[in-house]
Amino acid sequence: METRYLFLFLASGIVNDEGFWLIGVKNSDLKILDDETLLECHRKELIGHESAKDILNAINLNLDNLMNDLKNNDFSLDQPPKGISFNIPLNFLESIFDFWLEKYKDKQLWEICLGLLKIRRRVSLSNLIKSESITGDSKKFAMEIENLHKYQPNMIKNKGSNEPMWK
Repeated sequence: METRYLFLFLASGIVNDEGFWLIGVKNSDLKILDDETLLECHRKELIGHESAKDILNAINLNLDNLMNDLKNNDFSLDQPPKGISFNIPLNFLESIFDFWLEKYKDKQLWEICLGLLKIRRRVSLSNLIKSESITGDSKKFAMEIENLHKYQPNMIKNKGSNEPMWK
């Protein structure tokens, strides 16, 4: 049986003078290099097809959770033409990428962390940690996952439309 591999990557790019981050999979190193919208590749891992898809799904769920938190807290990020807003710092995205890539190496840790991430979609893990509903290794990983959701932009919250200065 032929084993298929994919490149899981984190890259920066630009479309119509707007920057973005892109986390995705490609089946060839050349397809990453040939993509004219991508400028620089910051992470690139060659891994099995199913593994790459699983890790990408976890990263995307983590990012969806983060974006929902920001929206619920009235933070508005630029909407790039594709990918992820440049408002999120590279080091934060690298942390998310590296965390899920590393956890995938141990099936048991992966299952625990993925389960916690799915719980995090519905409820903050901080509350579960404080109430001691989570203990042991799960508590340790819950704190790590919660940290992957702690980004707060250095911008003013949206509070609706501003009143005019004078009438």
